[in-house]
Formats: sequence, C-alpha cells, structure tokens
Amino acid sequence: MFTGIIETFGTVKSVIEEGTNLHFTIESSLSNELKIDQSVAHNGVCLTVVALTDTTHTVTAIQETLEKSNLQHLGEGKLVNLERCMQMNGRLDGHIVQGHVDQTAVCVKREELDGSWEYRFKYDGSKGNVTVEKGSACVNGISLTVVNSAEDEFSVFIIPYTFEHTNLQEVNVGDMVNLEFDIIGKYVARLLQK
Repeated sequence: MFTGIIETFGTVKSVIEEGTNLHFTIESSLSNELKIDQSVAHNGVCLTVVALTDTTHTVTAIQETLEKSNLQHLGEGKLVNLERCMQMNGRLDGHIVQGHVDQTAVCVKREELDGSWEYRFKYDGSKGNVTVEKGSACVNGISLTVVNSAEDEFSVFIIPYTFEHTNLQEVNVGDMVNLEFDIIGKYVARLLQK
C-alpha cells in the first residue's frame, strides 16, 4: 500500500526486453536503500525490486502491467516517480493507493498559471471509473485533488514543489499518464452496479 506522496524520481538507465516482459534499471537516491523483493511504486505501478547496485535498482513489468500502464513508453533518460510502500506507523499524507493502475489517460491541457500549473486528463469513461470534485486521484503515482470532474476527464492544479519534484514536469499535451482511481469510489461504483 502507498500514499501517493512521491519520495523522489529516478532516471531510466536501461530497458531490456525479455519475451513479453520489460526490465527497467532505474538510478535514484533511493536505490541504495532498497532490498531485493521490496515493493516500490514506479509512476504509480507497484513493482518488485529484482536486482540492485550501489546506485540503481531493477524491476520487471509483465505484459498485463505494460498493457494497463504507460511503462511501455518509458525509455532511457525518462524520469520515473518513486515511492516506497507505506509504513503502518506513519502518517497517511496523501490517500490510500494500492499501486494498481486502473487505466491510462491522455493529457489534454497543460497551462502554467501565476504560481501553479493546471493539467487536464481525458480517459476512457466506458471502464466505469469515476472522479469527484475535491476527491482524490493518483496520476503517475501522485496523490492529487480532483478539480472540474467530468464523466471522462478531470483537472488538477499543481503547486511548484510538486511540479519540481515529480515527473509531471515532463508531461505535455498528448502524453499518456497512469491513473489509479480512489479505492473507496471504486467500491461504491461497483456496489451501485449490482
């Protein structure tokens, strides 16, 4: 379980294809603190650490993960948002995040405002996922407050700290992001379908 509060970002050093899997080697300030078999969220996707060096860690994404996320588009030099799993004795600063991406969205608006940024994301509304204004959504692993919620899109506003310390700085109109919708909202939506 995660909180959506990004600890740091890493840089993709290599991507190796093996069958339908992709192995990502990431360089980050967290890598030397990780352990083999530890769960770490990468752009909001919970992946298991399978190899380590002093400055890098390697994770593997299988085909199902690649099909539901933007990881398939990561290349060398790209930034990846990183968060270690939540400690049970810590504060929940963001919201409850599972590290299971529901679907992707496309950035349809990025506007720099006077001291903040507005991003608007459009997703496939037929999958039954919903947002509510002032609710939470996870974008590339970042816990964000939803603004201007619609049936298949929503906006978020980003403060300078979040912009500078996450890979949203690289997200432009037309780029794909990972979405994990609020777990409570998903259960409510499922119950209403019955």
